[in-house]
Amino acid sequence: MKTRARLPRLVACGATLALALPLAACGNGSGQASSDDGKIHVLVYGDASNKVEKQIVSTFNKTSDVKAVLDTIPGADYQQKLQTIINTPQAPDIFFNWGGGSIQPFVKADLLLPLDDFIKKNPDLDNKFLPSVFNSAVVDGKPYGVPMRGTQPVLLFHNKKVLDQAGIKPPQTWDELLAAVKKLKAEGVTPIALGGGDRWPTLMWFEYLYDRVAGPGLFQKAIKGDKSVWESADSKKALSMLRDLVDAGAFGKNYDSVKYTNGASPALLASGKAGFELMGSWYYAQQQTDAKDFAEKDLGYTTFPAVSGGKGDAANVVGNTNNFYSVLKKTKHPEAVAEFLKLMYSDEFVKAQLAIGNLPTTTNTASFLDSSANPDYSRFQYDLVAKAPAFQLSWDQAYPPSAGTPIQQAVQQFFNGQMDADGFIKAMQALPNE
Repeated sequence: MKTRARLPRLVACGATLALALPLAACGNGSGQASSDDGKIHVLVYGDASNKVEKQIVSTFNKTSDVKAVLDTIPGADYQQKLQTIINTPQAPDIFFNWGGGSIQPFVKADLLLPLDDFIKKNPDLDNKFLPSVFNSAVVDGKPYGVPMRGTQPVLLFHNKKVLDQAGIKPPQTWDELLAAVKKLKAEGVTPIALGGGDRWPTLMWFEYLYDRVAGPGLFQKAIKGDKSVWESADSKKALSMLRDLVDAGAFGKNYDSVKYTNGASPALLASGKAGFELMGSWYYAQQQTDAKDFAEKDLGYTTFPAVSGGKGDAANVVGNTNNFYSVLKKTKHPEAVAEFLKLMYSDEFVKAQLAIGNLPTTTNTASFLDSSANPDYSRFQYDLVAKAPAFQLSWDQAYPPSAGTPIQQAVQQFFNGQMDADGFIKAMQALPNE
């Protein structure tokens, strides 16, 4: 299984961390980690995957003199609250993040602990993970994170019952998707659920369509500073196709007021009010939590459709390589932290993640696929990522954090008609590259 180096972005989440100026000003590393209460505090994104994190903390506490405490922040508030506490006495010892792009400002502010010494003492903290994934949390040549969930390719999910009633099969091509939109509208069903109120789910449509039309090269050039690619013929074609999809009523009329983070868009699919939803592979765990019967009986999934004449391979994927645990430099218990991180490649961890539909990026994952909660789903993801010629990084993670909000604003405004193609192109050309 080989993934391309990308900067993870959960998505349950996808928004880029918008860092305030005061953080950038703390370059002397004078910030304090959590006050020493004799424990290590582990801060995670609050969502359906927390059951595994609770289990691993419990396992750690059975043998460790220094106990771990799991703290969660609801997904919609995670970035803002992390930013608020990261340089205060309330900062955690270990915290969840999306890798390189999301932690670069913390590295520059000298708040994070390089993991070189941990790895020298325990090489497995590096070599038990797929290299391309582990390297996503390497900044300026130093490792600052250990993978802690699973790889998250974005898939096109569907309600099997809704598609069957409309006489539709999962679309393999863009034309088939457009035809499915037309049939579902005729059935009185919203063709595609979209949490447009969160903005980052909308971005996934841009990421995939740009890849299918232009191939991964366009975006790779863009993040290296070539602004001209945004006004290329391929870029304009992708925007035109997106506009056609929106104008066809694919997402209904109220998608801008619907959110994924509060469970609203997944509920549309589970209740049969929508046919499709494009989302990261964590969607299975989300539906298992919120609509277990639907997840087990009627939740289908497939790859993003191919585009006839496009330059991108239909086997390419976009999404997130993984999420990571990073360590605050001021932790009072580095030895206990190092022991805790060892559990991220344990057999127990791998089995627990597979049990909720996540796919770990450890070297021992393949041997446990058949024992997962849904072996077919796990194998589908594994094969998809293993065979992908390119694994494109989410745009709002590939760019510096300061670009995240402008990207999402441009995406939202283009979708809802407030911005035309020229406006979108200019907005992307204005993004900072540093």
